[in-house]
Amino acid sequence: MIRGIRGATTVKENEESLIIKATDELLHEMIRQNNVKPETVAQVIMTVTQDLTAAFPAKALRTIDGWTFVPVMCMQEIPVPNSLEKCIRILMTVETNEKQEDIQHVYLGDAIKLRPDLFVK
Repeated sequence: MIRGIRGATTVKENEESLIIKATDELLHEMIRQNNVKPETVAQVIMTVTQDLTAAFPAKALRTIDGWTFVPVMCMQEIPVPNSLEKCIRILMTVETNEKQEDIQHVYLGDAIKLRPDLFVK
């Protein structure tokens, strides 16, 4: 079965090191919580809000062992008025036997505001 795993995080400033670090943390948490192996990943789509231009978040994925051949694309979010600022979003498409309701979507930083219904302390 093909499933989507969602994740999002935020950064305080438009700085390359912060974007890469936050993306790395989010990716590792998505991978850990869903026991994802790179060979089961069809693609990873990353988006950033218009205020993040200092780095491609995909750079973080390229530093993870075994993820060299996973297709990844970066795009810009649509600029909806009053939307969450400095936000990095990820959609990872994976092959898994997990039920839809068992997928662990990950929201870090201020991105918890996007899906408070999925946030568990």
